[in-house]
Parts: sequence; C-alpha cells; structure tokens
Amino acid sequence: MMKNFFSLFSLGYLCFAIAWQEVRTLNPNLAYLGQKPPGLIPELFAPDIIATGYYERDITISPDGTEIFYGILTDRHVTIFYTRLAGSNWTEPEIAPFTHNSKYFFLEPCFSPDGKTVYFLSTKPPSGKEPKPGWAYQNIWASNKQSDGTWGDIYNPDTAFNRPNSQFYPSLTKTGTLYFTRSDEKTGKSEILRAKKNGLKYDTPELLPPVINGNGNIYNAFISPEESFLIACVENKHNAINPGFSNYYIFFRDNNDNWSEGKSFGPEINIKGSNAISASVSPDGKYLFFSARKTSEKMKVLSSKNTLGSLKEFLNSPQNDNYDIYWVSTEVIDAIRSKESSK
Repeated sequence: MMKNFFSLFSLGYLCFAIAWQEVRTLNPNLAYLGQKPPGLIPELFAPDIIATGYYERDITISPDGTEIFYGILTDRHVTIFYTRLAGSNWTEPEIAPFTHNSKYFFLEPCFSPDGKTVYFLSTKPPSGKEPKPGWAYQNIWASNKQSDGTWGDIYNPDTAFNRPNSQFYPSLTKTGTLYFTRSDEKTGKSEILRAKKNGLKYDTPELLPPVINGNGNIYNAFISPEESFLIACVENKHNAINPGFSNYYIFFRDNNDNWSEGKSFGPEINIKGSNAISASVSPDGKYLFFSARKTSEKMKVLSSKNTLGSLKEFLNSPQNDNYDIYWVSTEVIDAIRSKESSK
C-alpha cells in the first residue's frame, strides 16, 4: 500500500518540480540576497542582513524572487519586515508598508501564487470589535500589490475562515486553496484546516484528516504549491530526535487526497532544545527555510564575559539563543520521500 502511495506521490512531485522550474530565475548574484546556496547541512540565512540576533521567523519569497517578507520580534515590535530588489541591489530590510500600525502585532506572511497578495496574521480587531491588548485577536488579513508596485491597506480576505477563535499561519496552493491553523478557544488545541477557493470567495474550511490532526497539537503548516506535501510543527513529546519539544514533520499527499503518516526531519533541522516555529519552501522549490534556536560556541563565550562590548556583540549576533532563519537544500525532502517509498 505504501509503495503505491509513494508511486502516486512521485508523479505529483515531478509535476510540482516542473511547475516550479517555470519560475523566473534571477541572476545568481542577486537571488536570495546574494547568499551562497546551502547543501544538505542547514546554514544561517543572510547573516547580518536577516539573521541579526533578533527573533526572526516566517519567511516568504515572491514568485519572481524579488521581494522577501519575514517576521521579527523585539522588545518593542512583533511585526513583518520587508526587503526588495531595486535594480542591482537589495533594499535595507524595513517594517513592511502595511504593518506600520504599532498598536497591533503582525506575523506569518505568505505570498499568493501570483505574487499579487500577501496574507498574514494580525491582532487588529475584526470589524465592529474594540481593540484589545496582546494576542486577544488572531485573524488572517491580506494586502494587495498596487499598480505602482506599492502595497495597499490591509483587509479581511474572507469571513469563511476568520471566526471568533484564533486562526493564523496562512499557506496557499497554486490553485488558491488556503491552509491555516485554528486554535480552540477553550482547550487551546490547534489543528490544520483548508479552505478551497470558489471564485472570489472561499468554501467553508474543512479539517484535515486524523492522520495529520490526530497526534496532538499541530500548527503553522506550510503546504507545497502543488499540494503534494505539508510541513508542520508537531508537539510530539516522544520524538526521539528532540524529545520534549515541538518538531518539524512532513506529510505527503497523493493525487487521491490521501495523506501519509508524518515523518520527522533529522537532528540538523529538529535541533536539540529548539521548538519548531515555522517552515516554508522557496518559490523555485530548491530550498527549505525554517526557524530554529541555537547558541554558537562564540556566543557562549561572549555570554560569560562581563563587558559592555561583549554584551552588545552578543545581543546583535545570530545564534545567541534567539530564533534565527536557516535554509537547506530540499534534497532533504527527497531523501525522506525516497526512504518511505522503498518500504
């Protein structure tokens, strides 16, 4: 049965890979902020540009590779930062145009398949509701790209999925199906749902099956554009690689909408002592991005010193026990798929 499942998946994955190859490729010196591509060992993404010592997560890249949004948390901000390719240079990251209202939190950006809309989480109150502090409201909002290339005011894209309980972490397929997380207001348990696009509206969201939602708390799921796999954060306390923490798992889907059991990534991605936060795949299908916490040996030494200079360097350096964004070749996904298809 599993061999048949993965034979069907392999065909879907091939179509997915071919479709992503159609995405326009930038000059290698300009793509991905000019960073050297990683191999099978995860690397920090854009040290001193994106990875700066703050808490960074939730990266999304436009289909043409010329715009990047990502989440950042500081003592003063929970917001989305933005950089774009202007001529032959990337702009300095700055707060995204549609997140300038510091009264609210913004995180978890996700580009639409055509690159014309960005979806994201915001704590802005729904229409008719009074603002509340903190995470009282969590809904999915959106901003459209204007004809002049700027980003417009935020709006509620559909009340079909924005309900009184919390919904967050949007991720979209090539056909516009929206995957997202919803938390139960009473129990706090989170689950993954999807809402299919129906014209300009969305159908009523449906829960993904128990093979995905039946193993405890699951959240912040990325869906591949062809809907052939899903990567999610799973609070599985019995994970042998990183016990006691949530971990990154991948679920494969065949053409008949059957899902495989979740498979944990290895210790290079499920870093010991780090919770899974968010993952995504680049629009060309080549790289897996994920957020993780790690303290380098250099940072351990700096943290033991008592000078102001060492403290400043520690606070403004990646791998200082804050969450950083890493990237790795999607060959790590191929390896898991091949291993499972051979069973």
